[in-house]
This record gives sequence, structure tokens and C-alpha cells, in this order.
Amino acid sequence: MIAAIWATTALTITGMILFAGLKAWRGWLDLRRYEIAAGRSAPEAPDPTPGVRIEMADLKERLRRLEAIAQGVDL
Repeated sequence: MIAAIWATTALTITGMILFAGLKAWRGWLDLRRYEIAAGRSAPEAPDPTPGVRIEMADLKERLRRLEAIAQGVDL
């Protein structure tokens, strides 16, 4: 009798976990569909100004340096 209760409990918990995982998967798929649809309907952004380009290059260089520091590489 005890074994049947444990088996039923385990099956119920497994079902709940699978249901939650399936719901999360469907939510993620809906999010991706929304992102793809938004990307298609959005107009193309104009080229960034030279100031923005310089700032982006600076940020990329900082990121490259931080990654090198994290990996222990000396620049």
C-alpha cells in the first residue's frame, strides 16, 4: 500500500514538472515568434552618427580588455 502511494506521488510530481516545463517552452516559443514578427515590421534604423560609432568602439575595446583580464591574459 505504501509503495502505491509513493509511486502515485512520484508520478504526480513528474507530471507537474513536465506540465510546467511544457508551459515554459510554449511561452518561450511565443516570445520568439513575437520577436521575429517585431523584427520584420520594424523599419531599418539609420546609420549611427560618428559619435555613437566612436563610443561603441570604445565600449568594445573596454569589453575586450576586461575579457582578457578575466582570462588572465596580459595585454
